[in-house]
Amino acid sequence: MKTPTDLTSYIRVLKLASTPTWDEFSKVATIAGLGILLVGFIGFVIFSIMTFVPGGP
Repeated sequence: MKTPTDLTSYIRVLKLASTPTWDEFSKVATIAGLGILLVGFIGFVIFSIMTFVPGGP
């Protein structure tokens, strides 16, 4: 795959990109926040299980 090295291709991409609306931004932020909370909860559950297993920390 040949990657473009000229600056015009990057400028074209930046012209196509647009700032998200508040609705789009809030949906993405909500989903990302829920994902972070889910990963933290899974880590907490694993830590809790490992605490009660003999030989745990």
